[in-house]
Amino acid sequence: MRTVRILTTAVLAGAGLLGLAGGAHADSATSSPSASESTGAAGPTEAGTSFRTATAVKPDQPATADASTGDYLYWVLPVDVAQRATVKAKVTLPPAASRHGAATWRLDVYDGLRRRQACTYGTQSRSAAADAGTVELSCTLRTVRSWAEPWANDPLPGSYYVRLTVVDLPQEDLGQPVHAEVEASVADQGGAQAVDGSLAAPLVPGAGSATAKADDAGSSPRPAAMAEPDGGWSSGRWNDRWLWTAAGGALAALAGIAGYRATRGSGRPARIPPGA
Repeated sequence: MRTVRILTTAVLAGAGLLGLAGGAHADSATSSPSASESTGAAGPTEAGTSFRTATAVKPDQPATADASTGDYLYWVLPVDVAQRATVKAKVTLPPAASRHGAATWRLDVYDGLRRRQACTYGTQSRSAAADAGTVELSCTLRTVRSWAEPWANDPLPGSYYVRLTVVDLPQEDLGQPVHAEVEASVADQGGAQAVDGSLAAPLVPGAGSATAKADDAGSSPRPAAMAEPDGGWSSGRWNDRWLWTAAGGALAALAGIAGYRATRGSGRPARIPPGA
């Protein structure tokens, strides 16, 4: 009976620890709607034309831009450790009567070192027929790691650049007006994707300078960090992987105690006389 009570206590203690870990993960999951509500305000209505002039956006914040066919459109957003980003783009094409053939549009994502990151799934490039009204693209990146070897091409925490452009179309269609809509979302993958180690600093533009320089024309200086999560960067911080490890260790210790109590017996056997 005592052994049953010990095992019951062990199970309840383990369930409490696992519930704590699940609660922490639920808190992180439920915090995303509030973040999206805060960023659900009207997004930027223009895009940059290079990495240096990329327009900053936040996750779940829609961005739009009116441009000409053939322009390179750039946006930049922050992606943190253990997050997986998905970028979607929709391009409203010129009227079919003014176009001369099909056009191929492409969506690329680059990290803070301006390395193009591969898409795990999604339609990164799509050809729009001559009579198509819109074309939609998407790209889901790999989960961001807290660090990587110098020779690796793993996605790291920091700023991620989104580039949208047309890569193939009739020469006569260059310069026609188009309307682009871009939105990026991030999903927290939890401590299961956490690894030991962390970067000294996220890969963001201007990380090596304390202040940004003003332009020669006297305009206001651009911020050193163009994009940053609302709660700051979390590289190397606590994650729910520690809770699961602690829960497993506690369960193993309690199981060992219960096994010892169950196998050690009740003391001196009755058949052995006292003092023997």
